[in-house]
Amino acid sequence: MSGELLADPPPSTAGTPDGGSYLRDPDVQLMLRVREGDESAFPRLVEAYQDRLVGLLTHLVGERDAAEDLAQEVFLRVYRARNGYVPSAKFSTWLFRIAQNLASNSRRGRRRRREVSFASSSEVSDSRPNEALLAEKSAFIPNRQIAKRELQAVVRDALEDLGERQKLAVLLHKFEGMSYADIAETMEMTPQAVKSLLSRARENLRTKLEVYVK
Repeated sequence: MSGELLADPPPSTAGTPDGGSYLRDPDVQLMLRVREGDESAFPRLVEAYQDRLVGLLTHLVGERDAAEDLAQEVFLRVYRARNGYVPSAKFSTWLFRIAQNLASNSRRGRRRRREVSFASSSEVSDSRPNEALLAEKSAFIPNRQIAKRELQAVVRDALEDLGERQKLAVLLHKFEGMSYADIAETMEMTPQAVKSLLSRARENLRTKLEVYVK
């Protein structure tokens, strides 16, 4: 897993398709059936994307319960938009763009609540970041070979420490298999900007993980 995250992403072979090419996306076809009133189509989209969406949102907001609530909101917004749906991107691109916006709004709201809570509390927390505890623990045996499960946990922590946009780009590219062009549409960036973002994310991950993957 860590090797895959640190590997150079392959260049995108996808250009910017014309509007008609989106119709070749089977999920776009399902959404068009939803628009036309086919009651069997929407549950198929939910089934296809629910687990993927919850997984992505869990990484973005940090809590599974919150991610599940946001995933329901994403699907609700998709359904509400059905009558005016016009395919201008792959269905997954549209869906993940909605998810990104909701996750970003959720994080901002939670940050504001934490700031208010912190300002009104005189308690001092003794907890330290997992990353610091892990580094301290590892210092006792610097040359040890850590278990696969521990390495996976370290990789997850390193991923969580990325900035919001870097994390999203990595998740979409490495775990959803999206091209630069599709990520660019999802994140409203240019493909070249996505390439630079992924490059910076890869270097940040390499810095955090190099002590564990030697």
